[in-house]
Amino acid sequence: MEQLTELGIYTLAGHSDAPHDLIGEVRQAEALGLGAAFISERFNLKDAPTLCGAAGAVSDSLGIATAATNHNTRHPLVTATFATTMHRLTAGRFALGLGRGFDALFKAMGLEPVTFAQMKDAVEIYRRLWKGETITGHDGPAGRYPYLLQDATFNEDIPVLLVGIGEKTLEFAGSCMDAVVLHTFFGDEAMARSVAAIHRGAERAGRDPKRVRIWSVLATVGDHIEEPLRLKKTVGRLSSYLRGYGDLLVKANDWDPAVLERFRADPLVQNFEGAIDARATTSELEHLATLLPDDWMGAAATGTPEQCSQAILGQFALGADSVCLHGATPEELEPILATYRSMRPASLMGLPANPGWAR
Repeated sequence: MEQLTELGIYTLAGHSDAPHDLIGEVRQAEALGLGAAFISERFNLKDAPTLCGAAGAVSDSLGIATAATNHNTRHPLVTATFATTMHRLTAGRFALGLGRGFDALFKAMGLEPVTFAQMKDAVEIYRRLWKGETITGHDGPAGRYPYLLQDATFNEDIPVLLVGIGEKTLEFAGSCMDAVVLHTFFGDEAMARSVAAIHRGAERAGRDPKRVRIWSVLATVGDHIEEPLRLKKTVGRLSSYLRGYGDLLVKANDWDPAVLERFRADPLVQNFEGAIDARATTSELEHLATLLPDDWMGAAATGTPEQCSQAILGQFALGADSVCLHGATPEELEPILATYRSMRPASLMGLPANPGWAR
């Protein structure tokens, strides 16, 4: 079966209390010919290095990436070592994915807010270490480090990708990252603006925009999934995002902020405890659906396998190089992938399996 290197999934999408499920998902994703598995991090049961190691150990062709971890939660030598270990473990299938994270969370953890200068400095440290350099007396935005060295014989090529939402972040990503992973529930206009921002950042930095691989993240929830679960994966997921960082998502899509304010003012939203997509009942989700405009919910692949496949192909037309099918397990994606293969144009073939490298 030919590998669909332009497509990926998120493993353990959303909330999970069973990290062992990742092993079955990775095996099935590879069996279905998917190209990449993205692994998110949460400070409970989703430790990125542990999950990446497990994914690498049970796969042979699947690209693997963190999407995302943070540069400031580990010492740079520790993160660099995580990446080189995964690089060698997977024979070059690993990409280190970073994100800015959330200032409020870092403040609660006793960490400083993340800046672009910090991230760029950290990535430069990683890349120097991967090339076998000895770093002495470093004093930069990412911190002060008297002596850093992995192995003087190293000459590793490991891509770094950034997960981003806002245009400034995406411009920054285009200027110095190998790949970019966008966010779920981006409408067509937001997607086109995001691609333009990444390309703009690359051009300003004197880079070839085509060398920056762009991943759309598309909620893919077919009608073959039972409706209560579909509501969790669509209404529940979008509601969780809007509750947590809705201003960013609304700004990226140029949606009406008044709708967000009405959503947040709803008593159910105000009084709900925990993650909506994990704990809301079907009736609660049905109520929340009445608060969300059709065009907000329409930024997803839904319907028949044919309709979902058309929506996936539409992301390429908007400028994406690859699409991460979010919110569904490999088993749930199987009928969609079968249809997608019959519609797949030859122009999408030939991307590297490593999700951080461009064609």
